[in-house]
Amino acid sequence: MFRNRLKAQWAEGRPAINGWLSIGNPFTAEIMAAQGYDSVTIDAQHGALDYASVLPMLQAMRASGVTPMVRVPWREPGAIMKALDAGAQGIICPMVNSAAEAAEFVSYLRYPPDGQRSFGPTRAAFAYGSYGTAANDEVLALAMIETQQGVDNLEAIAATPGIDGIYIGPADLTLGTQMGALPPGFDREEDVMVTLIRRILAACKANGIRACIHCGTPDYAAKAIGWGFDLTTVGGDSRFLAAAAGASVARWRELTGAAPAAATKGAY
Repeated sequence: MFRNRLKAQWAEGRPAINGWLSIGNPFTAEIMAAQGYDSVTIDAQHGALDYASVLPMLQAMRASGVTPMVRVPWREPGAIMKALDAGAQGIICPMVNSAAEAAEFVSYLRYPPDGQRSFGPTRAAFAYGSYGTAANDEVLALAMIETQQGVDNLEAIAATPGIDGIYIGPADLTLGTQMGALPPGFDREEDVMVTLIRRILAACKANGIRACIHCGTPDYAAKAIGWGFDLTTVGGDSRFLAAAAGASVARWRELTGAAPAAATKGAY
């Protein structure tokens, strides 16, 4: 039976850094997983990928020893169960707005009698050896609170049996609670958003569950760890690729003095 290393790390009181995959490619997943992350999440909600990409990406990450997780597109049982059967050890679920929705989400991750997950761990059984109802205690259920309704029901969601943590996506949380007054984005510094983020953190601590947040920079992530967060995601594959490529090109143009070629309208 597999043991979730991320859960063990948290039990020892150590915070975690999570990687993020939006590019549907196993080589990219393998490269990211080899960089020292504690966990790596495949974004099947907004990422440029589907289940046909998720499975080989999970396979590619196996050698690194990271805890593999998947953010599913929605609170839909088929997508959740299939990700778990493929080998995901944690599921991040978007748009959880009530205790009833949180309980429904949890039920899809647990085999009876703890839930309603269907049995058929096609790849998980090969990847982890003995795989049965003991998996109920190892897979992680991380709910995303992203709307005003979710915030209004925060305490009830955090108290839902079986919820292992809350994952904050600051962009949607801003959109969902500030009614257009603030643009979406990571690393919130506005008093209203910092207060809200820390309120979610406090609800997690009060209920003995984990607090997780998506960050844009290591500096903000370190600040969040200082507040008491248990897991911070810092950037992701597509942003890292764009940033490194852009910096390389900019430096080359600086050193050579070569201007970029003028774009030709309608060339393609």
